[in-house]
Amino acid sequence: MENDSMSTAPATASCASIPDHLNPDIVHVSNHPLILDRLARLRDKACNTEDFRRNMEQISYMLAYEACAHLKTQDVTVQTPLTAMTGQRFNRLPPVIVPILRAGLGLTKGFEYLLPECVVGHIGMYRDEDTKRPVDYLLRLPRDMNRPVFLLDPMLATGHSSLRAAEILIEKGAKEEDIICVFLIAAPEGLALFQNRFPKMHIHLAAIDSHLNEHAFIVPGLGDAGDRLLGTE
Repeated sequence: MENDSMSTAPATASCASIPDHLNPDIVHVSNHPLILDRLARLRDKACNTEDFRRNMEQISYMLAYEACAHLKTQDVTVQTPLTAMTGQRFNRLPPVIVPILRAGLGLTKGFEYLLPECVVGHIGMYRDEDTKRPVDYLLRLPRDMNRPVFLLDPMLATGHSSLRAAEILIEKGAKEEDIICVFLIAAPEGLALFQNRFPKMHIHLAAIDSHLNEHAFIVPGLGDAGDRLLGTE
């Protein structure tokens, strides 16, 4: 969901580690140099739409690789050109990839590439600028949600939009422990709210930023992710 806007607050460094009040077994912040480099490029206000789109896509491949570590496998017999052996294959229905529109679309390509068998659903939301609460406008999900689900959204600010999206997934049959949330950046306030509500959901991030400002925008942030991704600034 598009929940971040250009802030006039002075630049503030992102958190170097997971805050003490968050569970490090559930919240996973990447320290991969490629992700850090691409994220710094995304944050730069001089980054144009083409470069913003490319850098977000590149990060999506890396976050997808890390987030897929939670998928379960089972033993299967594989006949190689030389002999039979025991290998591992996924033991569930193909995962569902669910971007929160619009900005979540920027994170889908990495998952679609690594999981070509995946099913893609969509949840459309926008933030009411007066109430700061999410408003639903679109829902498309497969009938059978008893499978791994990746919920994608570049920004976790107050946490209300992602909370609502996770609630929708559970209402439609997904299990809390099967939902893996993937964000680019998050504010500690939103993370704390999210983890208190859904303590079993794994969260993968490129960075935890400093705080929310008085307008509920992430600081230092990267601007409105949807507008910058789609060129609608």
